[in-house]
Amino acid sequence: VPYDKSGTQRVRAMYAVVTRSKLANDIQRCFQDAKLTLKVIDIPEMAQRNVAGLLETEGNALALVSFDASGGLLTLTSGGELFLARRIPVTAQQLLDIDAELRERHQEAVALEIQRSLDHFGREFSWVGLNQLLVAPLGDDHAGLVDYLGANLDTPVAALNLESILDISRVPELKNLRAQQKYFMTLGLALRHEEKVL
Repeated sequence: VPYDKSGTQRVRAMYAVVTRSKLANDIQRCFQDAKLTLKVIDIPEMAQRNVAGLLETEGNALALVSFDASGGLLTLTSGGELFLARRIPVTAQQLLDIDAELRERHQEAVALEIQRSLDHFGREFSWVGLNQLLVAPLGDDHAGLVDYLGANLDTPVAALNLESILDISRVPELKNLRAQQKYFMTLGLALRHEEKVL
């Protein structure tokens, strides 16, 4: 986890990823059975960090939130580093609910989780300014989520269209925001490029 190099306290922290060994072994076995070499098992937080890395402005943090069938993921990054990741217990389906009252209730829950996370980020990483919150593709109109968050958060909010950062000319299907939402994590994983050694 990045730290304030100009500060007096230089306590270092590191993120650790933990999973059941059976799950990791099952994944490895699938690759071995297919006679494929497995070099990395990546996680959604890092995939989203990879996308955010294409959008960051130097010296500022970027908040990026995405939603899928398992819920929401909020990441805060700066300089290509993951500062904070939070799961949000609201799914893409709930945010696209046709019942306006239910949809607004879910939007409110998302806004509350994001605001709590942004407040925490501001306290823990006060030396990094937050530039904006981007909402990853959710569907053709984001079901009003971008407008709702923009009206209820103190941070500028905008919708992300992957076409603005990736050359998708050879994959016209990705012009569709629903397709972008479907393949968001896969594209983020494909952007992995660092070879860091601890």
